[in-house]
Amino acid sequence: MIEILPESADNVLAVKGSGKLTGRDYDELLIPSLESVMKEHGRARFLFYMAPDFKGWDLNATREYASFGLRHRDRFEKVAAVCGPKWVHWGMKLTSYLTDGEVKTFSCDRAAEAREWIAS
Repeated sequence: MIEILPESADNVLAVKGSGKLTGRDYDELLIPSLESVMKEHGRARFLFYMAPDFKGWDLNATREYASFGLRHRDRFEKVAAVCGPKWVHWGMKLTSYLTDGEVKTFSCDRAAEAREWIAS
C-alpha cells in the first residue's frame, strides 16, 4: 500500500510504502501523483519512507517502477529512500546510475535529515 504524506508540497512527493507494493499501487496512485508533480514543476523530488512492515514490490510494481523511472530519468531532481531493509538501500545505489538526479538513502534515525535534504 502507498500513502501520500503531508510533507508533499510543490515539487516534493513524499510517500510511505507498507506491506508489499503492487502494480495497482503504482498505476492508481504513485505514477499519477509523480506525473502531476512533473507536469506542474518540470522535475520531481521523491521521498519514499518504508514502514516497518514493508515487504518490497510484486513483479507488476517492479515493472511499473522500472518503466516509469527509465522513461522519466531526467525528470527526477532528487530521490530519497528512508528506512527499509538493506537490500533496498543497495537497490537504490543501482538506481542512482539510471537517473539523472541525486539519489540517497537514509536510516530511520535520519528521517529528519532526509526531509531537509529533499527540500533543499
